[in-house]
Amino acid sequence: MADPGSRTPVTRQTINALVMHFYAAIRRDSRLGPIFDRAIGDAWDLHLDKMVDFWSSVMFKTGEFKGQPMIVHQALAELRREHFPLWLDLFRHSANTICPPDFAAEIIDRAERIAVSLQRGVFSGPGQFEDEERTA
Repeated sequence: MADPGSRTPVTRQTINALVMHFYAAIRRDSRLGPIFDRAIGDAWDLHLDKMVDFWSSVMFKTGEFKGQPMIVHQALAELRREHFPLWLDLFRHSANTICPPDFAAEIIDRAERIAVSLQRGVFSGPGQFEDEERTA
């Protein structure tokens, strides 16, 4: 399914490539990798499939994702505010590497908004990377 608002055709395969690139970077990261590995355990394939569904739902409004990200993130005792900017940096890099520029900008904007929302829900307040002009 292509995104009709994009000048360059973007499909679920684009989302899949982005998710694979991003989570490979997460797993290599010395700060985030261990947190994700402990949380996901041996269910990486399931997690990656779920994240493709999540981002397809976010970007293409497919409704494929069935989950509760806020509850999942609230349950991660080792999650800290400083992890969100690291996550976003890796996501931005992956999006800019994998996606056409117009789509990369759009999905990065969505990721930033989602991160602000999650951070508010997990820590009951705005994050350190949130600027005053951005609203979730």
